[in-house]
Amino acid sequence: MSLSHHVARQDPFAGLSRFRGEFYSCLTKRADALFELADAVLCADGPVRSLVELSLVGEHRRGHGGLYDALSAGRVDVARLRRALAAVSLPRAADGRLVLAADLTCWLRPSAHTSPQRILCHTYGRGKDQHIPVPGWPYSVICALETGRSSWTAPLDALRLAPGDDAATVTARQMCELVERLIDAGQWTDGDPEILIVVDAGYDVPRLAFLLKDLPVQVLGRMRSDRVLRRAVPSREPGVRGRPPRHGGEFVFGDPATWDTPDARTVTTTRLYGTATARAWDRLHPRLTHRSAWTSQLGALPLIEGTVIRLQVEHLPSGATPKPVWLWWSGTDACETEVDTLWQAFLRRFDIEHTFRLFKQTLGWTCPKVRTPEAADRWTWLILTVFTQLRLARPLAADLRRPWEKPASPARLTPARVRRDFRHLRPKAACPAGAPKFTQPGPGRPPGRKNSQPTARYDVQTVGKPDPAKRRTKKSTTPRHRRTG
Repeated sequence: MSLSHHVARQDPFAGLSRFRGEFYSCLTKRADALFELADAVLCADGPVRSLVELSLVGEHRRGHGGLYDALSAGRVDVARLRRALAAVSLPRAADGRLVLAADLTCWLRPSAHTSPQRILCHTYGRGKDQHIPVPGWPYSVICALETGRSSWTAPLDALRLAPGDDAATVTARQMCELVERLIDAGQWTDGDPEILIVVDAGYDVPRLAFLLKDLPVQVLGRMRSDRVLRRAVPSREPGVRGRPPRHGGEFVFGDPATWDTPDARTVTTTRLYGTATARAWDRLHPRLTHRSAWTSQLGALPLIEGTVIRLQVEHLPSGATPKPVWLWWSGTDACETEVDTLWQAFLRRFDIEHTFRLFKQTLGWTCPKVRTPEAADRWTWLILTVFTQLRLARPLAADLRRPWEKPASPARLTPARVRRDFRHLRPKAACPAGAPKFTQPGPGRPPGRKNSQPTARYDVQTVGKPDPAKRRTKKSTTPRHRRTG
C-alpha cells in the first residue's frame, strides 16, 4: 500500500513545544515530577532498565522518592490527553485515508501476587506452537500506520483489559471513541475515504465489523486457515415452496473444491516475497450461533457479509515454507486494485510490533515493578507521550550513529536514533516543569519495627470470566437467634 507521511504545515519546534505544553496541562497532580520523568526517559543514555536509574538522569531534578510518589499518587487527565494525541498530525494513505492498527500487548507480572486485576496472558514459547499463559496486564493499543518499510507508527490510545472483558467488545468501544475524537479534531471529514482498521487473527473480525457498522470505517483482518464460511443464498426459483434458506453453500478454507472461480485475481512481483498471488471471493459470511460472544443477541443473528482474500507468496525472507494468508474485509465488490491495496495494508500492520519492541526494550515500559494497575496506566500514558514527542522531533534530529552503524538520511532515522539527539533538542522546546523545592526525607519506619499492615494478595483471572472479588454472596434474610442458657 502506498502510504505517505503527513507533513505538518508548522514549525517543528512550535509543534513539539505546543504538545509538551498540552501534555503538562494534562497532569493534574504531581505534574512537575511526572513531566520530568517523561523527559528522563527521552534523554537517558541507552535503554531504560529501572525507574531508580531515571532519577540519576540530569533532566530529572528530583529524588527517587518523588519519582515513585508521582507514579503512585499522581493524576493524569486521560480524556484530555487522548484528545491531544488525536490532534497531532497523522500519516495517511495516498488517497488521504487513515489506516489504524489495533493489537494486544501484555505487561507480564508473574510474581506480583499483591497486584490486583492480573489476567492470564497467552505468550509464545521458544518451541513451535507453544502458548504459555503468564499472569499480567494486557493492553489494547491503537496506532496509525506509517509509510513503507518503517518502524514508525503513531500511537493514539491504550486501554488495559480488566478481568471479564471481551477483547472484541473492548476494542470496538475503544475504536468508536477514537474515531469520534479524530472527527472532532478534523482528521476525518465528510467526503473523505473511510478509515481502514487492520487487525490480526486474535480478533473476531466479523464481530468487530458488526460492532463498528455505524462508523465510517472498514475492517480488515486475518482469519485462521481452518475456518468455514457460507456463500450468499442464490436466487429462489419460481414455484419452490417452503422456508427460504438463510445460508448458501460452504466455503472451506482448507478444501479448494469449494472455492470455485474467484471474483478477482492479481499477481504482483515483490522484492522480499517474490511473486505474490491474491485471489478474492465476494459476499462470504460466517454462520453465527447463539453461543460465545453472541449469547446475549436477541432474535435472528445478523448476516455479516464481506470479501475473503487468499494471499500466497513465492518465498519468505527467512527461508521457511510460506503458508497462505486468509484475510476478511468488511467491504464487498472489491476490484483488483482494492485487493492489492488491502493485502499490502495488512502487511504494514506488523509495524506495530516494532513499536511494542521499542516500548519494552528501549523505553522500559515493562521495567517498573509497580503494584497497582492505576500506576501502570499512568506509566503507560507517559510512554505514549514520549513516543509522540519522538515523532514530532523526527524532522529535527541529527544522526548520532554509533561507529559501527551505517549513516541514515533524516527521513530514515529510527525512533531510537531520534531519541539519542533529543537531549540537544530539549532546551529549544518548551519545558513548563518548575524546579523542585528543598525538602528533607521523612523518618520512615522506626528500626526494628515490623510492618503491621500486610499487603493483600489477589488471584489471577482469565479473560471472559468475572473477577471473584466482584462476586457478592447473597445474605440470608432470616434473623439470627440469640443463644440462651
